[in-house]
Amino acid sequence: MHLLRIGAPGAEKPAARVDEDTYVDLSDVVGDFDESFFGSGGPDRIRPVVADRAAAGQVSRFAGERIGAPIARPHQILCIGLNYRDHAAETGQAVPAEPILFTKSPNTLIGPDDDVRIPRGSTKADWEVELGVVIGRRTSYLDSPEEARDAIAGFCVVNDVSERAFQMERAGQWVKGKSAETFNPAGPWLVTSDEIDDVLALDMWLDVNGVRRQTGNTRTMVFDPYVIVHYLSQFLVMEPGDLINTGTPPGVGMGFDPPVWLQPGDVVELGITGLGAQRQSVVGPR
Repeated sequence: MHLLRIGAPGAEKPAARVDEDTYVDLSDVVGDFDESFFGSGGPDRIRPVVADRAAAGQVSRFAGERIGAPIARPHQILCIGLNYRDHAAETGQAVPAEPILFTKSPNTLIGPDDDVRIPRGSTKADWEVELGVVIGRRTSYLDSPEEARDAIAGFCVVNDVSERAFQMERAGQWVKGKSAETFNPAGPWLVTSDEIDDVLALDMWLDVNGVRRQTGNTRTMVFDPYVIVHYLSQFLVMEPGDLINTGTPPGVGMGFDPPVWLQPGDVVELGITGLGAQRQSVVGPR
């Protein structure tokens, strides 16, 4: 299934994409794609509903409605740094021996086509196309990466927007450069795990103003999603609906010589094979 949320910010309705033109409204079946939904086996519960309604033609046509993030605000957004060998190389840093963990504020989550706002005082705003992993059940102390497969509800496209001066030059944890408002576009939909044949064979791309900046593939991950979920479960409890950003391939702005930073008026487009595409306009500070 391709789960999505349609409507104005704060008033999104849960739905399931049928094809490029149509979707099934699920707002009479579930309240939202949130912790309660995932923790109660929601995806399995709605699967026959989606199939029956699609077969009966009980669908709506996309008509330019806003698409929100495919999940409600999560309990936490966890992020893995330097998780692509070629990205570590472009930043001049060693490939990590263990996953590098940082967090983003959950209120950074926005829709895939919402504006990205440059924060006040920013001088080095950057982009990062990433594979997002959504947790499907309360998870801690998993015995193996294989067991982690059953803990994952699905995957989505995310843009881990970053402010590098805040991140690298302000004497603190990376969270300061990762948590400005609008810094985590996600979607357009959450693709359930059964729809992905091989999560380590997905092409990734990102353009800025029509210029290709990032080209990558999940096969160059240092730690795959199952290893990441198993690893994190040894240190913290993940709740249903939590989001993990799993790292970015090469081509981020800080990797160019000279670096290239986002400016108001820029347009960022990005996507991952089978998971859809995003388009954000960059706007200035409030």
